[in-house]
Amino acid sequence: MENGLYDELLQEIFQKLPPSSSSSVALVCKRWLRLYRSSTTSLSLRLIPHSSLTVSSLSSFLFHHPFLSSLSLSLSPHFSLSPHILSLISSSCSNLLALSLDPTPLSLSSLLFLSTSFPRLTSLCITLPRPLFLNWVPSFPCLKQLSISLSSDQENPGGVNSDEEREDFDAELGLESLCVVGIRSNDWGLGWLWRRCTKLKKLKLHSCQGIGGPYSSFVRCLQGIHEIELRTCRSVVYAVLLELVEHCHSLDFLLVHDGGSREGLMQFLTQGRSNVCKFDLRLPLDLNNDHLLAMAANFNKLTSLRLQSCCLVTGQGLKVLAGACGGLEELALVNCDVVEREPGLLATLGQHLRQLRKLDLSHNEMLVDKEFVSMLVSCIRLIDLRVRGCKALTSVAVVSMLRSCKHLQNVDIMHCFRIDSEAIELFVKNSSRLRKMEVESSKLSDAAKTWASSKFIEVE
Repeated sequence: MENGLYDELLQEIFQKLPPSSSSSVALVCKRWLRLYRSSTTSLSLRLIPHSSLTVSSLSSFLFHHPFLSSLSLSLSPHFSLSPHILSLISSSCSNLLALSLDPTPLSLSSLLFLSTSFPRLTSLCITLPRPLFLNWVPSFPCLKQLSISLSSDQENPGGVNSDEEREDFDAELGLESLCVVGIRSNDWGLGWLWRRCTKLKKLKLHSCQGIGGPYSSFVRCLQGIHEIELRTCRSVVYAVLLELVEHCHSLDFLLVHDGGSREGLMQFLTQGRSNVCKFDLRLPLDLNNDHLLAMAANFNKLTSLRLQSCCLVTGQGLKVLAGACGGLEELALVNCDVVEREPGLLATLGQHLRQLRKLDLSHNEMLVDKEFVSMLVSCIRLIDLRVRGCKALTSVAVVSMLRSCKHLQNVDIMHCFRIDSEAIELFVKNSSRLRKMEVESSKLSDAAKTWASSKFIEVE
């Protein structure tokens, strides 16, 4: 039978296999190994500092993957990304569209070499040294996604390359997604980039103490923004939120994690003119009921709400929000002690949110079966359910999932220590639409593995 399958057909089959199964394909025979390699379009590799062995091994390895379109290289600390390695990548991966090189800072000459070698590159993830230099960006004419991490080397001062603020680079950039990590308060030079990213749809700022330029330049990139993420950016989150109120009317998704501003968030929720339909907030000490009430009053078309570690929120705020946003399709209350603190809350939320498709109650360690089951009775449309780390749930919860949620496709019950293997076997056997389950391998009986294999259920 194997000899009767054309190479092209086998390659198409390999591409459709889940990651958990595809790794074993190469062990069948030399032909399957060759076809598997030639059908691989994405690789993620880690290089260790044994230079001669690494370079020769990398050359041979990439030679057997001629159709790579995405390559991620993770480099060990103090590993030098030499011109020889860059040249090797260039000669072996001529079809690359996405490239990630982390965490070694790249020099200007290396970036210009990459732009010449990969003119069709659409995604680039790199680390830059200080002082910043960004005048190489126009050298990548097809670039749509750019991720920049600024070197954490404390010996490098902040500052700006003298070419950064030159006005002769006046063309608009085609970037649609931009992520910047690690801007210090004394860094400067990103104003040039902000002014030219007028087509930006997604913006991510991670661990930033500043924005690397004047806000008059920064607002130029906000007008067409649909998604913005602010992670650990307490120093700038207030100002950024106020600029969103003033200059952005197209925002669909807002994420603020680990460092917010009560006042800035309240002004955004009460004065913002964007029709945000998705919020993701991890603000232990910066989010309270007032914010939820403002959200209910001004964003009643919400489709997704994710709250993590929000300890100042009470059931009153959540009930008002649920009553106003009955069309919510995704709800996450991750490590929110209000779930355990207020009996009957989940039942009320379930009655209001009958359109829920995704529910995440992970890491609520004291969540008990009675409260969980009372919500599932109403949430019959769920396709994705996550209760990772809910240590008080028992096998009763799994039986309820099976009885109430007939459409479940993805389930995460990892680290739920009181759920036993018999319940998991029953669930796998009788779930008609299940496609992926995350659970400890020690809880999978031989019968459960057999059922999962026969029903093409991915188990992690």
